[in-house]
Amino acid sequence: MRQLSDFSSVPGFPRSVAVSGLAFALSLFAAVSCSRAQEQSATSISREVKDVFERAAKAVVKIHGADEHSEFFGTGFFVDPTGTLYTSYTVGGEEGNFTIEYEGKKYPARQILADVRSGLAMLKADLATPTLPIAKSGQLEVATPVITIGFPLDLPETPSFGMIAGFDRKYLGRYFSTTHLRVNLPTQRGEAGAPLLNLKGEVVGILVSSLENNSSCYALPIDAAEKIRGDYVRFGEARHGWIGASVGSAEAPVEGSSAEITELLGIAPATDSGMRPGDILLQVGKVKVREPEDVLDASFFITAGDTIPITVMRGKEKLTFNIQADFHPGANQLPMIVSPSSPNRANAIPLNLQPGSNRTP
Repeated sequence: MRQLSDFSSVPGFPRSVAVSGLAFALSLFAAVSCSRAQEQSATSISREVKDVFERAAKAVVKIHGADEHSEFFGTGFFVDPTGTLYTSYTVGGEEGNFTIEYEGKKYPARQILADVRSGLAMLKADLATPTLPIAKSGQLEVATPVITIGFPLDLPETPSFGMIAGFDRKYLGRYFSTTHLRVNLPTQRGEAGAPLLNLKGEVVGILVSSLENNSSCYALPIDAAEKIRGDYVRFGEARHGWIGASVGSAEAPVEGSSAEITELLGIAPATDSGMRPGDILLQVGKVKVREPEDVLDASFFITAGDTIPITVMRGKEKLTFNIQADFHPGANQLPMIVSPSSPNRANAIPLNLQPGSNRTP
C-alpha cells in the first residue's frame, strides 16, 4: 500500500493534491499531538495537586470558636510539632472558646497571638502534630500555580487550585501594611486561615480575604507571617517598628530611587537621627527602595526596639543612619474589607491601609 507521500508518483495524480493532502495530514497529526500533550499536562497537574493534598491535608485543621455573638469556624494549619497553628485574624483574632478538629477528634486550643495589622492569629493546641514546610514567598512570580486546603461552608477538607495573579500594595485606593498576594482561586466562608501552597507542598501564604463574589482572594505572604512569629518567639508579642519619616515622589530618580523624605514626624526616631527632608531614601535595613511604595514592605519587616540602618542620598553624598525603631502608632488599627471567614462575627480583615500619597516607614 502506498504511503501518502508516494501519491505524487501515481500516474495522472496531481502533484498539488498530493502536497495539500500531505499538509492536511501533518496538521491533523500536529493537532492530535497537541491535544494529547494538553491531556497529559492536565493529568500531570491533577496528579501533582492530589499528591500535595494527600501530603499536606494531615497538617490542616478545622477551627471552631464561639463568642458573645455566635459560633464560627475557619481553617488553620500547624507550623511546629508542638501544636502551634497559623490562621487568619478573622478566625482566631478575638477571644473565643476555640477547638480544633484533628484526626477525627476535637481538641481545645488557645490564642497565643492576634495581630490586627498583618491579619494573622496564632493558636496553640497541646499535642504533638505534623507540620507544613515553609517556603519563601518572595520567590513567587505571576502565574505561579498554587493550591489551598480548607473547609468551605462547613464541608469536609477540600483542595482548590489556582495561580498567583498579582502582588498588590493597595486595594480600592487604600494601602496594605505589606504587599499581599492576589490569587485567582475561588474561596468560600470557612476557608479563611487556609494555607496557600506551592506544588512542592510548601506554604507560601495564608488566605485572609475574598474578592469579587469569592472568585478570587488575597493571601498574606508567608514571609510576613514568619516575621510576626519571629517577634512572638523573641518578645511574646508582635512588635511593628516605626521610624517616623513620610516619603513621597522625588522630581527625578537618584541612584535608582524616586523615594524622597518629605517630613520627619514630630517626636519620632527619625527626628534626631540626622535625616532631613529632601534626602532620597535608598535602603531600609536589607530592603532596597526604588519608589515610595517600597517603604511599605521595608517598614513592615522592622521590629520595634531593633536598630535599623537607613541609607539615603543627600546631594552627591551617600549617608547611612542607624536608627532604633519605635512601636508603630498604627499597629492596633483595624481597617475593614469583606472576609470569607464569617460575615456574622467579623466581616473584615485587618489591613492597616493608609490613604494619601505619602508613605510612613
